[in-house]
Amino acid sequence: MMLTELSIRNLAVIESVQLSFRRGFQVLTGETGAGKSIIIDALSLIVGGRGASDLVRYGSDKAEIEAMFDVPGDHPIWSALEQIGIAYSAEENLLIRREVTAQGKSTSRINGQMVNLTMLREVGEWLVNIHGQHEHQSLLKIDEHIHWLDVFGGPAISEAYKKYQASYDQYNGLKKQLSELQETSKQALQMQDLYRFQVEEITEANLLPDEDELLFEEKRKLGYAEKLFQSSSEAYEAINGSNRGIAAINKAVQRLEEIVSFDAVALQPLLEQVQSAYYQLEDASFQLRDYRDQVESNPARIDQIETRLDLIASFRRKYGENVTEILGYLQKIQAELSLIEHKDEYIQKLNDDTNEALLAVIGHATDLSKLRKKSADQLSQNIEQELRDLQMERTRFAVQLTVQSDPKGIEIDGQRIKLGKQGMDQVEFLISANPGEPLRSLSKIASGGELSRIMLSMKAIFAKVDRIPVLVFDEVDTGVSGRAAQAIAEKLSLLSTSCQVFSITHLPQVACMSDAHYLIEKVVEGDRTYTLVQDLDSPGRIKELARMLGGVEVTDTTLHHAQEMIRMAEDKKMALR
Repeated sequence: MMLTELSIRNLAVIESVQLSFRRGFQVLTGETGAGKSIIIDALSLIVGGRGASDLVRYGSDKAEIEAMFDVPGDHPIWSALEQIGIAYSAEENLLIRREVTAQGKSTSRINGQMVNLTMLREVGEWLVNIHGQHEHQSLLKIDEHIHWLDVFGGPAISEAYKKYQASYDQYNGLKKQLSELQETSKQALQMQDLYRFQVEEITEANLLPDEDELLFEEKRKLGYAEKLFQSSSEAYEAINGSNRGIAAINKAVQRLEEIVSFDAVALQPLLEQVQSAYYQLEDASFQLRDYRDQVESNPARIDQIETRLDLIASFRRKYGENVTEILGYLQKIQAELSLIEHKDEYIQKLNDDTNEALLAVIGHATDLSKLRKKSADQLSQNIEQELRDLQMERTRFAVQLTVQSDPKGIEIDGQRIKLGKQGMDQVEFLISANPGEPLRSLSKIASGGELSRIMLSMKAIFAKVDRIPVLVFDEVDTGVSGRAAQAIAEKLSLLSTSCQVFSITHLPQVACMSDAHYLIEKVVEGDRTYTLVQDLDSPGRIKELARMLGGVEVTDTTLHHAQEMIRMAEDKKMALR
């Protein structure tokens, strides 16, 4: 389960890069400004990140990124592909292609099939999780802590949350209906007499669907009755009169029947055609006769139609553009009138339904809260264990669940509580970084280095839950050094045993623990700047680590130190894994 290939063309200062990746822990290093973040940008585009024209290399028509993933057949991504209608075979690799033009237009394909950005994001969220430096800040947003806890709780909390949301929406919908009915009942009573009059007036008219259109058509026909009778009579006589069309054709049939036996091959088809024409013309003449006989000039009927259309016209001015709309309005006011006349019964029914829905909301909110409390205890223990591995052994971490009191809220266990879309709970992460200090809000006391390690701890925990195959860390080791840096390196290496891990780093302690090391360099040729990516071999790794250790000057001492770091890292990895 990994990213196997990444191809980048004309993205920012990268002209063309083809990368093959291995399993395990991959690091990307290079001087500040060399273009390491462009690799992150490329992966972000692959999983549905925002594409903009300024990402396209100057002078190029478009940027192109392709990524190939090796994903096992039992991974949830295949269900995600099926839901959006993407053809796939679980035995094949998954190929994603993204193009961004210089005009800012973007196209995306999965296994060659074009998809929109929404579809790409739905698939991408199962493939790559990118953790940038700014993501530390999400730990400082208390409103997001409940989301972290719910994700950790897995399917049990997810199912309980869906049930709560459904009951919460139903309860609020019923409560809104009840409130609107109670608020509008006085105004509705004033409309009762008007509705009764309108219902009686429209009902007595006995309107039929599309009656106006049918009457207009009948009126038009009656207005042309004389012309219709005269023309249909002449047409009938032309066909069926003495020595006219049908008689002549009948004579032709008789003559052909007399000679058909002498040349059947040539004459039989002609005879059949003339016979068919005769029968069709005969049938048409009968229909013309019947039509002529039913045409009538009826001035009295025209007057009746005019009177009926005048009535409908008066209704159209008041109730709708046509009979269909008038009848629709009748149904509407009949329902309104029934509601007014039986409002007390409706209010009682809504009250009962609302109270029943409230009990369901309380039950689901309570069930959800119990699951969260259980998950909160487990999450706290897991994070503390992860923090001990990251040289924060004396740190205490807690997930605090509280409820928000509200005098106008819902009574649960004798307490008035405010219920929201996420339930009755408020969740906040608390930390005590030093022995003897009380637990306090994470958002107030954690340093940058502590936030980095807490975030890494959470990523390590969630990697076991969400099954995302590729984790990308953009300088997760910012703000740490010494033993803490070594601890982060070991944690990333251990994490890479369950998923593929990429890390942009400036720390040699992290880089030496990698299974693959990529050097990002910026070069200038002529008047153009290029970013190159090099998959380092063993001597290359030693040289790059020596640069990271000693800065500009690479000496024998730093080279020896780098070689020793790599040897010790290999021993440490064997012990960890």
